[in-house]
Amino acid sequence: MAKRIIVLNGSPRKNGNTAELIKSFVNGAREAGNTVTEFFLNEMDIHGCLGCFGGGKNLESPCAQKDDMLKIYPAYKAADVVVLASPLYYWTISGQLKTAFDRLFAVAECDKDYRNPKKECILLMAAEGNGFKESVYWYDNLMKYLKWKSLGKVLCGGVMAIGDISGRKELSDAYELGKSIK
Repeated sequence: MAKRIIVLNGSPRKNGNTAELIKSFVNGAREAGNTVTEFFLNEMDIHGCLGCFGGGKNLESPCAQKDDMLKIYPAYKAADVVVLASPLYYWTISGQLKTAFDRLFAVAECDKDYRNPKKECILLMAAEGNGFKESVYWYDNLMKYLKWKSLGKVLCGGVMAIGDISGRKELSDAYELGKSIK
């Protein structure tokens, strides 16, 4: 059965190395018959979470803030798989991705026990270096907390300049990961 996949692209570079990982993943996922929707967060007007606990009152518009998260919420709620894609910034994900992900809490606020919807998840990251330890720690603990199933990670270090990822094994790894989703 085909799955609905959303990609939260936290890279500021639309054609960078993270985008190439995403492109390979999406090609595999679509080839396997899945539906994929990508959000390029850097071009969206998404404000930081206010910690106001004012969300959850309206299923169609779960957050008290009204910005471009309103485009993401319906796709997120319908998604079977959430792909978190980001360059490595100071040992973790980009601010763009962290900001958007924090705002997904408003969907959990729609549940009286603050339960997040059950999802499967994937982490795609590109980096100049190879210091993914803290990002993997964050991701693995996030999966435990949310009770989500991780379908895998593709972490590609040593790719600073746009295009450095060309020909790298991680591109085929991302493609195969996408293709494996059924």
